[in-house]
Amino acid sequence: MDAQDRVAAFVDDHDMGADPAYRVLDLAAEVGEIAADAAKSSEYGGAPEELAVSEDELGDALFALLATADALNVDAEAALEESLAKYERRLDESDSAGSE
Repeated sequence: MDAQDRVAAFVDDHDMGADPAYRVLDLAAEVGEIAADAAKSSEYGGAPEELAVSEDELGDALFALLATADALNVDAEAALEESLAKYERRLDESDSAGSE
């Protein structure tokens, strides 16, 4: 059982099903908590070498992302593979993984 299946089973077992729109909002909130941790830990950019985020918050964001993928009927593993292939193509074409 992969991580997405584990999250889907947990959501089902605990009657935590939700519309995709709610899942996207929850994901944004969880990523926002990571950003808040990073901002506080780095003294709001004043000490970037001190940047730290909570493993718990990263886990919450990952849970929210996988729950969102499941709610949208997207295979998270396939989406990741597609994204990695896209970055590889960009690196091959322009020596940069960033979008243009």
